[in-house]
Amino acid sequence: MKQFKKIFYILSALLLPVLGEEEAKSEVVTFKPTDIKAPFIEQFTSSWDSRWEVSHSKKISDTENDENLLQYNGKWAVEEPTVYKNIIGDKGLVVKSAAAHHAISSKFPTVIDNKGKTLVVQYEVKLQNELECGGAYLKLIKKQDEEYDPKKYNDKTPYVIMFGPDKCGSTNKVHFIFRHKNPLTGEYEEKHLESPPQAKIEKTTVLYTLIVRPDNSFEIKINNKTAKAGNLLEDFRPAVNPPKEIDDPEDKKPADWVDVAKIPDPEATKPEDWDEDAPELIPDEDAVKPDDWLDDEPEMIDDPEAEKPEDWDDEEDGEWVPVQIPNPKCESGNCGEWKRPMKKNPEFKGKWKAPLIDNPDYKGPWSPRKIPNPNYYEDNDPHNFEPMVAIGFELWTMQNQIMFDNIYIGHSEADAEEFANQTWAIKNKIEMVEYEKNDAKEKEEMLKGNDEGFKEKLALFIDEFKKDPITTFKKNPLYGSIACIVVALPFLSLLLIIRPKRKSFDGMNNEKKVEDEDAQEKKVEAGETNNVEENVTSENLKQRTAGKTEDEDEEEKKEEKEDKEEEKEEKKDE
Repeated sequence: MKQFKKIFYILSALLLPVLGEEEAKSEVVTFKPTDIKAPFIEQFTSSWDSRWEVSHSKKISDTENDENLLQYNGKWAVEEPTVYKNIIGDKGLVVKSAAAHHAISSKFPTVIDNKGKTLVVQYEVKLQNELECGGAYLKLIKKQDEEYDPKKYNDKTPYVIMFGPDKCGSTNKVHFIFRHKNPLTGEYEEKHLESPPQAKIEKTTVLYTLIVRPDNSFEIKINNKTAKAGNLLEDFRPAVNPPKEIDDPEDKKPADWVDVAKIPDPEATKPEDWDEDAPELIPDEDAVKPDDWLDDEPEMIDDPEAEKPEDWDDEEDGEWVPVQIPNPKCESGNCGEWKRPMKKNPEFKGKWKAPLIDNPDYKGPWSPRKIPNPNYYEDNDPHNFEPMVAIGFELWTMQNQIMFDNIYIGHSEADAEEFANQTWAIKNKIEMVEYEKNDAKEKEEMLKGNDEGFKEKLALFIDEFKKDPITTFKKNPLYGSIACIVVALPFLSLLLIIRPKRKSFDGMNNEKKVEDEDAQEKKVEAGETNNVEENVTSENLKQRTAGKTEDEDEEEKKEEKEDKEEEKEEKKDE
């Protein structure tokens, strides 16, 4: 039966992906540019290099002086995916260098100004080598007085919005940061989303969508499903608007202000019988030295098997001393001078302290008075972002083969969703067939007993789980489930062993029957004892009871059965 189940699971795991694959093969999808219009749409068609330009600048750093480390020397390419291939002829922008700084940007055909409009930012990310440490976010670059030059793009180039996945170690989030201008000072401040959603770290294509509406509401979608929603005025830190009042910096706490709520009772006195010197622990006078205690035995002795090396020279090497080993007579810790164990002293009270009472001079906690905030302002329309002139990827990553594709920046939620249906939704369907096929292969290897490959993958899963448990479990639920079972199995087994056994209904009936028979036997024994003149010992009683033959027992049981059947017949007649 177990072998049949094993074969059934293997066939099921193999057959379903094959059927899906055949279906996918029968519907081969070839890339076709979209007809949807927007302020900016990028599908990295043949003329992509006329729209995108790699930066010739470098990062600006006050702590790093090595020019080579600051250069944007990471390579870019536009190509089809190498992992989970999908739409034929569909290409994307790919990060080609690992452990390097990358910077590339593209000017918008016209400046994007979303004042009073909805802003939608949407793009695909495909982590073909996954992502252990690095970013895959984009930036919408702020319009400035001078014309934007892509060659000079770097980490200090002013941006309006930064959006997208970022991961390193246990840090894993989808950034949403916008730069807000203080209307009083003209200075800019970054506003960071509180509790951002986690990025999906996987090799299939992931769709990230940001929507900001004129009512200041925002929504972040991952694979067309809402991952986070909120309000620009409520869910960002520092807050868009400063507090109306602040603490008066000139206000100081009065010298006579008492903020101590409790004080020692000045009228309390130490009781006369209070002994502060009594020790906390005292020898247990009731303890008795064990009979097997060996007072004169040392805990360590010379190893009787140790021998002085033949080449040992006392003059050069010093006096030879055999190595010490634990005394086998002292395995129970019963050697050396015996001392009484210590116990708690019932007379111990410790240092006396006066009890606390309410402080009659207590005024409560002090806080400075509030004054109007001289830097207060109220911006109720932070959704009106400043005009944006370009889009850029300025990244550092330890992994290469990060692919970006199908970028939409515009004002229509419906168009962005339709664009996703034409692109990502089709990709996802094709990729999932391949993903299920690979997943089935892993299951097949496991069920076939491919221990070596399975152990290697499980070990890799455990290493990744230590670094980032949540993401690793989501990425490999199969191995995560196996690891949970392996960890939990010993505890469940222990619970099953030590738990009290539940008695079945038949078991309880049998026990009751045995009790009734024992009681009946005792009555018989008591009757026999009363009917004889001599004293019957327990041995005599056993002999008499054993006197019944097996045939007699069977005859009695048969008669009881017939009586019960007659009673049932009588009840039916009634």
